[in-house]
Order: sequence, then structure tokens, then C-alpha cells
Amino acid sequence: PNIQCGEVRRAGMDWPSGVKAEALFSSDVARNMMDSDEPAWSLLDPNNPSGLKHQLDAKLSDVGSKHPQGVEYVTIDERKGPVHVEEGAIVEPHVHLIGPCLIEATATIRSHAYVREYTWMMAGSLLGHASESKHSLFLSGAKAPHFNYVGDSILGSNVNLGAGVKLSNLRNDGQHIGIWLDDVRRETGLRKFGAVLGDGAQLGCNAVTNPGTVLGKSCMVHPNTTVSGYHTENSVLR
Repeated sequence: PNIQCGEVRRAGMDWPSGVKAEALFSSDVARNMMDSDEPAWSLLDPNNPSGLKHQLDAKLSDVGSKHPQGVEYVTIDERKGPVHVEEGAIVEPHVHLIGPCLIEATATIRSHAYVREYTWMMAGSLLGHASESKHSLFLSGAKAPHFNYVGDSILGSNVNLGAGVKLSNLRNDGQHIGIWLDDVRRETGLRKFGAVLGDGAQLGCNAVTNPGTVLGKSCMVHPNTTVSGYHTENSVLR
């Protein structure tokens, strides 16, 4: 049977350390956003009171809306929540922004990107031309620069997605997503879960991660590779 989100949190101590924030992310900012006893993907649980949705809603309730100025053909949809683009962020023409979302100073959104609700882009991160993000956290310096899809995912600091990389977030049958750990399939409790990519992970052009993929720090995925499950830091995947 599927384990529900609350059950996943109660069982957090049973998860191996490699799938928790301390092993995947070095920054205090990232670690402070996540419960050290839970797997990192619990941040993506929409019912988690400390999850990405709730943290972003709380942040935006304090700062409100702020739109980019002097950029042509940028469209903004705030029917679901505010769009806040900090001073110093770069938003190029022909970008569509759906709130709630937060684009921090020095982040870049290139032309024709599609920024959907609950996207949080931290300093120095980048979403590129013809790329889409939804319910995802870009930690500092994370980049999805060309024709990428980032859904229900966490990109660690200085992660780079090669052109055409897709982080698939939904099973074809719509069922809850599991992850293989030590030859045992464990339920994540999430129906939508793309990938958690540890700091410095590099994915080559046209690679695809199946729903529920977790890559440790500095993993390297070769081009045109499909990846599933959990892989420890410095793994090379072909």
C-alpha cells in the first residue's frame, strides 16, 4: 500500500543519511529549509507545514508583489499568488511568470521561459530559453539553461542541466512514487516528485531523470542517459 505523507515524515529516521539535506547540500540556507530527520524530498510534500509551498507563501506574505521594470513582453499571472522579482534579478523579454513565485537578486530568467507557481529561484540561479519550472527550488548558482523541464524538484548549488535535460515528475499511471534503496523499494508518499540533485551535480544533454531520482553531490550523468533511483555522491552514470 502507498504510505501517506504523514507516515513518511514519522518514518523519517529510517531513511539513510544519503537522502537527507546534510549529505546533499552544503549551504546553511538549504539545510535550514529542510528537516534534518526527513528525506530531502519532504520539502516537496504539498501537505508538509514546513514544505516549499508553505515557506514560499510565508515569505511572499511578508514581501508582496514586485514586478520587473523596463522589460518588454513579460506577462504576469497573479491569480494564485504574488510574483516577486527582486531588484538585481534579470528577466529577459517574452517570459511568463505565474505566482506564487520568488526570483531573488542576481537570478536570471532568459527569453521565452515559463515560470510556474511555487518556483523559488535563489541568487545566481538561472532558468533558460524555452525552459519550464514548477514547484521547484533552485539553490544558489543552479542552472537549467536550455530547453529544460524542472518540476517538483530541488536543484542544489551549482547544479547544471545540459540542453534538453528533463526532470520527469509524474508516473505514467499516476500512482505514488517509490525509490529503490538497498534493493528495497520505499514509498516516498508523493504523487509528483521530479528529482533532488545534490550540490554540483552535472547532467549531460538530453538526459532524463525518472520520477523520484536522487543524485548525491557532484554526480555526473552522461548525455542521452535515463536515470532512476538514488545514487551516492561522485557517481558517474552512463
